[in-house]
Amino acid sequence: MTTTNEIADKIAADHQLTKAQGKAIVEAVFGAITAAATAGSETSIPGFGKFKVKDTPEREARNPATGATIKVAAAKKVTFTPAKALKDALNK
Repeated sequence: MTTTNEIADKIAADHQLTKAQGKAIVEAVFGAITAAATAGSETSIPGFGKFKVKDTPEREARNPATGATIKVAAAKKVTFTPAKALKDALNK
């Protein structure tokens, strides 16, 4: 598993930055993706993939312990679709 700190450290090492600068860059990228998702926009990163907001409708579900039917409220979720380049890299 890779953490944001590990990503930040890699960016800092590759570009002669401090760890704090690398962390600020990573947080800025994630902040921009979050802001776009909050606004309902799609974020496309060429060669990596797309982050999209999807509406999920209200639905009924069952409590597995009691078998009772419950309603799950409608919600929004973020989906990720990998780019062809990423898929190809995974399947080498």
